[in-house]
Amino acid sequence: MKAIRFHQYGDAEVLRYEDAPLPVPGTGQVRIRVAGTTFNGVDGNIRAGLMQGPMPLTLPHTPGLDVSGTVDALGDEVSTLRIGDEVIGFLPFVVDGAAAEYVVADAETLTSAPTSIPLADSAALPVVGLTAWQALFEHAELKPGQRILVNGASGAVGGYAVQLAKAAGAHVIATGGVGARGHLVARGADEVVDHTTTDLSTAAIEPVDVLLNLAPITPEQFSALSTLVGDGGVIVNTTVWMPAPSDEERGVRGIDLYVRSDADQLSELVARIDRGELVVDVAERVALPDLASVHARAAAGKLSGKIVVLPGA
Repeated sequence: MKAIRFHQYGDAEVLRYEDAPLPVPGTGQVRIRVAGTTFNGVDGNIRAGLMQGPMPLTLPHTPGLDVSGTVDALGDEVSTLRIGDEVIGFLPFVVDGAAAEYVVADAETLTSAPTSIPLADSAALPVVGLTAWQALFEHAELKPGQRILVNGASGAVGGYAVQLAKAAGAHVIATGGVGARGHLVARGADEVVDHTTTDLSTAAIEPVDVLLNLAPITPEQFSALSTLVGDGGVIVNTTVWMPAPSDEERGVRGIDLYVRSDADQLSELVARIDRGELVVDVAERVALPDLASVHARAAAGKLSGKIVVLPGA
């Protein structure tokens, strides 16, 4: 089969489109014929060797945390899936990923793919959708009527966070760049702040109950944003290289989010998609051999929105 692999850590040029062994599912696993995978920001950090401590790899390594595709073969003791089932999932960080024609995955981590959108596009859901869900409902414990500020809302996680927060009955304030207003309003934002023209410390007139930070801001900007959180509020942060600030005197909790795979949560997100309650946004679709150029564009800061990678293209 064909796959994208890197044999050493480095910049995007270490990624090779090459022949790789066809994986064989082990006990409790299935093999998936990949319809789509994606690029996530952490992929670039892993490839560059910046995550060797928490995420030790065996090289060569195939990236691709998100997967959508069709079950192609079953390992022993798999009773929940059948050959031909269309599935999606969030693969472990330290095993070979889905930037390949085939990949193996633990059956228990997979869920049925949405039926209302193309199978390949559903790869745009698992990692970023679960990040948004866990940030809002596990960590922030968002409730109806609360006010939430989503900083960096025009990104892939932000799009889901705005939709889910609005559906939960929250008042959603979203920050985004030039031209993001229309899209964010369409996704459910009650207020949109252009971070290129507005001081983030004035992004909310009234205190917010929840601050969800998805953007690579400076510590000074983060401190300014945290002052917008009311007493007893929550700050959830996905930029884990910069810890979320807390304020014990005011009872403000700072939480750093590390997303994990959860098939039940993913199934709920799929159900919302098929009911028309959650929109999957895909900015671009590229063929698997072009994945290295996606990594290079991301490193240069020239990537916007969710990129779906198509092994069959």
